[in-house]
Amino acid sequence: MIKFSRKGNFVSRIVLIAAALLLCSTSVASAYIGPGAGFALASSLFVVFWTFLLAVIAILTWPIRWVVRAVRGRAAFSRSKIRRMVILGLDGLEHTLADRFMAEGKMPNLQKLRDRGSFQLLGTTTPPLSPVAWSSFLTGSNPGKHNIFDFLNANRRNYTPFLSSVDIQAPTKNFKLGKYLIPLNKPSIRLMRKGKPFWNTLGEHGIFTSVIRVPITWPPEKCRGVVLSAMCVPDLRGTQGLFSFYSTRQDDGAEKTGGEQVRVKREGNFIRSELIGPDNSMKPGAGAMKIPFSIEIVRRDEAVLKLDGESYPLRAYEYTPWITVKFKAAPGVTVNGITRFMLVSTEPEFELYVMPINLDPEKPAMPISHPAAYSTYLSKRYGPFATLGLAEDTWVLNEGLVEDGAFLDQCLSIDAEREKQFFDSLENTKRGLCVCVFDGTDRIQHMFWRYLERDHPAHPANLDPAYTPNRFETTIEDLYVRMDQLVGETMDRIDDDNTMLMVISDHGFNSFRRGIDLNAWLIEQGYMVLKPGAKLGFKYLSEVDWSKTRAFALGLAGIFLNVKGREAQGVVEPGTAAQTLKDEIIAKLTGLKDPKSNQPGIRRVFDKEKCYQGPFRDSAPDLVVGYHRGYRVDWDTAIGKVTSDVFHDNVKAWSGDHCIDPELIPGVLFCSHKIESDSPRLMDLGPTALNLFGVDVPKNMDGVPLKIAVA
Repeated sequence: MIKFSRKGNFVSRIVLIAAALLLCSTSVASAYIGPGAGFALASSLFVVFWTFLLAVIAILTWPIRWVVRAVRGRAAFSRSKIRRMVILGLDGLEHTLADRFMAEGKMPNLQKLRDRGSFQLLGTTTPPLSPVAWSSFLTGSNPGKHNIFDFLNANRRNYTPFLSSVDIQAPTKNFKLGKYLIPLNKPSIRLMRKGKPFWNTLGEHGIFTSVIRVPITWPPEKCRGVVLSAMCVPDLRGTQGLFSFYSTRQDDGAEKTGGEQVRVKREGNFIRSELIGPDNSMKPGAGAMKIPFSIEIVRRDEAVLKLDGESYPLRAYEYTPWITVKFKAAPGVTVNGITRFMLVSTEPEFELYVMPINLDPEKPAMPISHPAAYSTYLSKRYGPFATLGLAEDTWVLNEGLVEDGAFLDQCLSIDAEREKQFFDSLENTKRGLCVCVFDGTDRIQHMFWRYLERDHPAHPANLDPAYTPNRFETTIEDLYVRMDQLVGETMDRIDDDNTMLMVISDHGFNSFRRGIDLNAWLIEQGYMVLKPGAKLGFKYLSEVDWSKTRAFALGLAGIFLNVKGREAQGVVEPGTAAQTLKDEIIAKLTGLKDPKSNQPGIRRVFDKEKCYQGPFRDSAPDLVVGYHRGYRVDWDTAIGKVTSDVFHDNVKAWSGDHCIDPELIPGVLFCSHKIESDSPRLMDLGPTALNLFGVDVPKNMDGVPLKIAVA
């Protein structure tokens, strides 16, 4: 076992781990082979080769680099106003709740930070979605320059949704060896977010940075420091998180979003099934790789899992530790991942939940960090950890397959992993920038907001007459108290005058009580036409008659025009006709009233020509909808599924959201120093960091440095 002193050189530790892993390895490293995602054995082989080569080079050139960095580091800080800057991101922290809990004395550390320095609202982006907002944070620019407008965008060739942040293509060269297909080049993994992160600019001027789980940083970009990627890192199967649920219960036939159900048969006290992995692209047509496992039920709500020669005790609603799973792709070639199992019940039906299979951070098939060995270092030092971009499995709770407590426990364990990573980076970044984002604030508020409002359609009391108040009534309050404790511990660890601490959120939070099916409204108004005989319930707009359709909606915030020459079957003339159509839709949608309450569900609609500037504006939806509090796009609209009604009650556990008008949902900015600027924006923070470290702000940034009192 390799051990390191906590006082040891950080970079040297990473290099030594990389060298040890590679030089001592006796087997082919794990590969990633995903279904249509473009990963293959080549990814793993190239990662192994380059990590080994870079580790050797790093060891040989270490003395020279140390001297160069020492000299450059002194020069870099000669113009700096601060020695260190720490930005702690609490995704989705809502200012009204922070105000309330501070006033009640439940958040003394943020109150102390406010009183010593500053607390202001932080302008977010249009729309206020995490990938859009964090992209503006790290590039200092509006979406028209960084190319991220939503989680999903519309493919103009076939009208289907696609992930907006990353493009993945399979290897283009392969070698056939018997029944196996051997890739000869790497898969293409291309970050679609444009623009340079401000910490890369800092690095060019000799400033070291630690970047921990900031969204839209995958694949990781090179910088002078370390990066652990976050949002959009896939699971082992190439998805954004696909859970498995094994049950003896008869499948009701309903589609389960975000996961798959596997029907199993009980034979006495035994259950036998298979863990489903990625498709084996080395054997065309072979389908998914699988690992057999068995469950022995020893007593009610207790069992033993046997997997790959190992045994693991199971108890109802208790997660196993992370378990390494190895899928065999070919002789000597395995595909590694990690997952956790949770027994849900043994009686009257057997039910087992398996979290999405994460990439193994100790032996990642493709880089999830920079340098590539950084994730290995963290795993070796602190144990396995979640690597999936959207690590908290909201869908298994949304589909009602597990109870609230199981999801909450998962969030808490992931936050605990993040704390270790954050404090490790804090310890090893004595000078420079340290940024870390915690997602639990966002995920927990999404799923437990219903407990804040007794009249929410998804409040358990409105779904179950036998409901009685329980511990989840205070889940969000408890969350804010825990985050305050995190801030307090951070303050204790950086208690010096040369460090500036900022605690920020990318947006706030609000209720999601009613969904609006934009496509149903477009049909009602004659802007969208379905094929003759089409039945509602189809997905991906597959039954739309494009020859008669002028507008359609996809994703969480946008409406697209079906423009001639741009969309595959466009009918709207570009120019004046398109602008007239946009103006017409804006006028009709603005103030759209909910027939149930007679209150407006949509506050305003943005024309992309007016809210975005930059070379990528054409990629944006033509219109962006700003919803009122309590409303959001309907679940089905995001994937192009059309229903019969425009307004729907939201009865899912996902009961809070932030996909509303950006003026209604600002983020927060706490700072250890006095901020003298008014109306700060999220995109101003990168330029502010550059200015504080004495680095000129690039001209292509839209943000401006905030005026901060620094002694």
